[in-house]
Amino acid sequence: MCLLRGTAILTSKGETVIEDLRMGDLVKTVRGELLPVIWMGRHVYRRTSPTWNDSVVPIRIRRFALDKQTPRKDLYLSSGHALYVDGVFIRPKDLINGTSVAPALPGKLDVLEFYHIVLATHEAVLAEGAPVETFLVEGSNYEEFTNGAEYARLYPAGEHSSMKPFAKTVGYGGREHLNALMRLATRQLVRPRSPLEDVYIRVVTRSAELAL
Repeated sequence: MCLLRGTAILTSKGETVIEDLRMGDLVKTVRGELLPVIWMGRHVYRRTSPTWNDSVVPIRIRRFALDKQTPRKDLYLSSGHALYVDGVFIRPKDLINGTSVAPALPGKLDVLEFYHIVLATHEAVLAEGAPVETFLVEGSNYEEFTNGAEYARLYPAGEHSSMKPFAKTVGYGGREHLNALMRLATRQLVRPRSPLEDVYIRVVTRSAELAL
């Protein structure tokens, strides 16, 4: 769950590309607070075959895919790095529509570097103007990062080992996604839509507008 190198994050000094963030830098949350970075997680992948493994290819949220202002530029993030929309977290993989939200790379790359922001609490911050989650520390899940051992040295004895989620994460197991597509096509709203379906339909509708 990370953001691709080059992603602009809103800080107290304006926007800073994520790879340049350092511990102590103040990032702006969607609640309007400026909170210090306590650590930066990092993943590094190197291409060892003619094509990238699908599991590491980021999801591209195209410019203005969410609304007329968001994100301000194409946003690349891993499939599980949630966006904060309508008061809930939604993973990009649950918004894929093949056009405005789809797996993509920003050019030909031999190395992919992903970064994640860790604050003292789970929050939502602005990446290319779009609200995205910070890292939710749960137990030793920081060990999944390439530099996870650094976190263990900085915060021994379980410090910052358990965070309360900033918001609920909504997703689907496949059927809900299919139902949303079917209702989008037929406009037969036979039951109340879930928050995910509302956002998905809005993004698909927005995608059609962008194509005009």
